[in-house]
Amino acid sequence: MSNWIIRGGAVLSGTVPAQGSKNAALPILAATLLIEEPVRLLNCPAIRDVDNMLKILESLGCTVKREADALIVDSRTADNPVLPTALSGELRSSIFLLGSVLARFSEADAPYPGGCEIGNRPIDLHLLGLKRLNATIRETGGRIRCSAAPLLGAVVDLDYPSVGATENIMLAAAKAEGQTTIRNAACEPEIVDLQRFLCACGFRVRGAGTPTVVIDGVQKGHGTVFRVMPDRIAAGTYLIVAAMTGGDLTVTGLDPEPVDTLLLKLSACGCRVDRKTDSVRVKANGRPKAVGFTETRPYPGFPTDLQPQLTSLLSRAEGTSVVTENVFENRFRHAQELRKMGAENRIVDRTAIITGVPRLHGACVTAHDLRGGAALALAGLFAEGDTEILHAERIERGYERMDRVIASLGGTVIRKEEGIGEEEKTR
Repeated sequence: MSNWIIRGGAVLSGTVPAQGSKNAALPILAATLLIEEPVRLLNCPAIRDVDNMLKILESLGCTVKREADALIVDSRTADNPVLPTALSGELRSSIFLLGSVLARFSEADAPYPGGCEIGNRPIDLHLLGLKRLNATIRETGGRIRCSAAPLLGAVVDLDYPSVGATENIMLAAAKAEGQTTIRNAACEPEIVDLQRFLCACGFRVRGAGTPTVVIDGVQKGHGTVFRVMPDRIAAGTYLIVAAMTGGDLTVTGLDPEPVDTLLLKLSACGCRVDRKTDSVRVKANGRPKAVGFTETRPYPGFPTDLQPQLTSLLSRAEGTSVVTENVFENRFRHAQELRKMGAENRIVDRTAIITGVPRLHGACVTAHDLRGGAALALAGLFAEGDTEILHAERIERGYERMDRVIASLGGTVIRKEEGIGEEEKTR
C-alpha cells in the first residue's frame, strides 16, 4: 500500500505535457493480439493499468518490451486463450481482451473483470454483442467461456452507448467474416483512436465517433507504429488544479475539443481559459464560483471520469452547486472523504448538493478509486495543513507519476510505501 502526504496551501502554476491516454491505450493493447506482427506504440502511459494489461498479454504468450519511449508488443508467439484470474481481477479493462482473444483463437476463457468499485458495470452488452457475432457463451464458476467457429458479421444494436461494449465488439468484428454494424455506439474520442489503430494495421473500420460504426472483417492485419492520443481526463485533472489552488497552468500537446465541457465549467467558475490548437491554459481569478447544475453523460457530455475532480473544486466554490452522476451509481465515495476535510456536501441518490466553503483543512482520507483519489489530491493541495491519502497507489492506475507533476508545479508530496519502510519527498 502506498500513502501520500500532501502539503496544502501552495499555488500551483506551470506547464504539464499531456500524457498518453489510459482509456485509449488499454483497448489498443488488447487489439495487438489481432496482429501477428510486432506493433510499436508511442506515448503509451507508464501507469499501473497499462503494466497489468502487459502482464496479461505476456501470460497469453505475447512478447513485450520497451525501447526508449516506445512500447513493442509482438503477439506472434501468443498461444493461450485463458486470461489469468489474479491479473484480470486487478483491471476492469481486461474485458477488452475477450473479443480479441476470441477473434485470435476462436475461443476465450476469462474471469469477470475487476477495477475500481464505483458501482455496477455489467458486461451484458459486451456478451450480447459477441453472441450476435455467432459466439457461444457459457458463464460458470465465475468465468466466461466463449467459442465461435467462425465469428460472423452482424448488426448489433446497443441499448446504451457503452464505451467498453463498443470497443469489444469492434475488436471481435475486425476479423469476423462479413460486415458488422454497431448501432447506438459510444462516440468517445478513445473509440476514434482505436479505429485509427485498427485501420493503421490494415483492418477496415469506419464511423467511430458517430453512433454507427461499420467493420468489414479482414483475416490478417499487419504491424505498425502508432502514437496513442493524449489523455483528456488526466489533462482535465491538472487544469482543475489551477482553479483549485489559484494558479496558472498550461497543458501542452492537447486538442481542446475533447475537454471542452470541462473548460465551459471552469469558465463558469470564473477562470480565464485560453484554447490553442495544441494546448489549453487555465488561470484562476480569485475564489471559484458555483456552477449551478452539472450532470455526467456519455461523450460529448460531461465525463464521469472528471466528476470527482469537479466535485472537489466545487467544494471551495462560492455558492451551491448540484452534480448528478448518470453513469455510475456509486461514484460519490470521495464526497464522504471530502467532508473529513471540512467540505459541505449532501448525497441524495445519484446527486450531490455541494455548498462551497472558503477553506478546507488537512485530514487522513482514503482513495477508494482512481478518480476519487485524484479528487482528494486536489483538495489536499488547497487545504490548510497536511493531508494523508491512504491507498494512493490507486491514483497511479491512471496518472503517470502525479506526485512528480505536482512537484514540478510547486507542490509537495511525500510518498510512504507501507511495509517497505521507504519515504520519498517530492517537491
